[in-house]
Amino acid sequence: MYFSVKTGTVMEHSKISYRNWAMAMYLVATHPKGISSVQLGLDLGMRQNTAAYLPHRLRDTWNTLTGPDLLSGPAEVGEAYFGGREKNKHADKRGKRKKVAVVGIKDRETGEVSAVPVPETTAARLVRYIESNVAKGAKIYTDEHKSHSGLENHETVNHGDEEYVRGEVHINGMESVWATIGRGCNGTYHRIDDRHLHRYINEFTGRLNMRALSTAGKMRKMVRGWIGKRLTYRQLVAGSALCGQP
Repeated sequence: MYFSVKTGTVMEHSKISYRNWAMAMYLVATHPKGISSVQLGLDLGMRQNTAAYLPHRLRDTWNTLTGPDLLSGPAEVGEAYFGGREKNKHADKRGKRKKVAVVGIKDRETGEVSAVPVPETTAARLVRYIESNVAKGAKIYTDEHKSHSGLENHETVNHGDEEYVRGEVHINGMESVWATIGRGCNGTYHRIDDRHLHRYINEFTGRLNMRALSTAGKMRKMVRGWIGKRLTYRQLVAGSALCGQP
């Protein structure tokens, strides 16, 4: 049986050189708004379709880059919608493709972020996700969305009435996270397939959660997430939308 360093990792059966894997990891980790497959292909001297597949395999490992423990809070919770700008779509596509909801949580004390696409923003789904990621009894801040009404130890700001801060009650930290992801989605990737949105969310939240580390520290942490995370091309193209949902 053939065995190499690549076996049992995201690199298994890959013909890409170790050098290019290392360079791709460096480029993906150090570009705060992401790097397009076109630019990655130019930098690494490979075809664009190879350069598009490679970072997907990296992104699939980044959901392990959050801490192992529940967020201790205070926690800010919010939702955002991604799916491309209407003005950038072909005329026959406008208004036909709905944006996908993403729910996110940011711990004010540690700065750690967790986010995932969801098929709908119902109270049952949002509360389940929040309770699975935030320690019981932690203070939670949200906007006035009615789906947050079942949370404990919870305060809201009313964005509908243009109330954004009331003392300690705000979700400005979470809004900053959405702005960072939005700049990457719109400015770098332009159009993200719903089937892969969870991978891009993994990338942005993983990068945010590693921002205090050195470049070498980021790369070491990424490699630790590679074990057992092989993503075949068949799995990639057959992936269903929102497969990262809670």
